[in-house]
Amino acid sequence: MAERHDRRRGRIAATVGVIGELLITAGVLTALFVVYSLWWTNVLADREAKRQGDQVRRHWAASGPGALDTKDGIGFLHVPAMHNGEVLVKPGTGTDVLNEGVAGYYRKPVKSAMPWDKQGNVTLAAHRDGHGAKFHNIHKIGTGDPVVFETRDVWYVYKVFKELKETSRFDVSVLDPVPKESGKTAPGRYLTLTTCTPMYTSDYRYVVWAELVRTEKVDAKRTPPKELR
Repeated sequence: MAERHDRRRGRIAATVGVIGELLITAGVLTALFVVYSLWWTNVLADREAKRQGDQVRRHWAASGPGALDTKDGIGFLHVPAMHNGEVLVKPGTGTDVLNEGVAGYYRKPVKSAMPWDKQGNVTLAAHRDGHGAKFHNIHKIGTGDPVVFETRDVWYVYKVFKELKETSRFDVSVLDPVPKESGKTAPGRYLTLTTCTPMYTSDYRYVVWAELVRTEKVDAKRTPPKELR
């Protein structure tokens, strides 16, 4: 009887041990996945974004006067408050684009304006976590902060005038040519940054609006405007 009881206890202990090992393994795999998602994808995306950005700058340096070649990207976004360096901007906001560690301009559901358009809303998106996380620090942007869009020939200098810290991911009105949620009621030259919020989720969207205050021609040395010095 005692021997049968000991065998039963042994089987229970062995089962508990196996379950414990499986839980430990699952925990290790989960930790590795988190490391991959939040660190290694950043490494890969930053590497790819730099390669593409260097290619755009080489094209700019090799091209003479004439139409801007936008096939590899329309320019670079600079937001000092986010401490993320320059961000290449390309067409599209799908994961296939944003996973390259760049920002993308919307082509749907509301088509983005371009910085050089006489009026409209330049609407951009980028990842907040993983895959370069170019808008990770969007919450550090405040009213009055500069946002600079660099193209081959012109620096477009914007000033932030409104932040919307949480809205539905289906709220496409924030992309309108006149984004009325920002308080604007008349056409102008606006720029909108969008990304996911809260951090490490995609439940809602964080939005920042800015308005063009001036432009500067790019000189031979590509001297940055004072907002970036």
